[in-house]
Amino acid sequence: MFNDVKEAWREMATPGGIAKAALIGAAYAMLTIFFAPISYGPVQVRVSEALTLLPWIWVEAIPGLFVGCIIANFAGGFGIIDVVFGSLATLLAAILTRKMPSKVTAAVPPVVVNAVIVGAYLSFLTDFSWQAAMLYVGIGEVVACFCLGVPLLILLEKKFPRA
Repeated sequence: MFNDVKEAWREMATPGGIAKAALIGAAYAMLTIFFAPISYGPVQVRVSEALTLLPWIWVEAIPGLFVGCIIANFAGGFGIIDVVFGSLATLLAAILTRKMPSKVTAAVPPVVVNAVIVGAYLSFLTDFSWQAAMLYVGIGEVVACFCLGVPLLILLEKKFPRA
């Protein structure tokens, strides 16, 4: 376990790793903000969440997604709760995604983590019940991760085999 972490840090700390993380973070923030009408709130399909499967291929995607989510959530209008807890949910999901054994299972952590964590705080910030917010966020995550993210991984893996 310790060697995996050491190796990951070594890979991320290179100029290429930092650039890859920055590009992924910028893409996440840009897609979220561009699709703002469907990216925020208890009923959402955050298209950028397709990128949350990228840690399965590239460890550099983990910090990139975290920073990209921080930027995107500052633009979202739900305040510091969204910035902190939404970004931490993305970070946790990205770390878990990296550990998944297959492309399809790589889509599970973002769906579950965001449905539970984001659903919980959005129910606190809106008039939706926790169950409804969790269900709607979860459905949006299924669309983004399984319908967009898995095909994206299939395409990317052909060009960039998993490291």
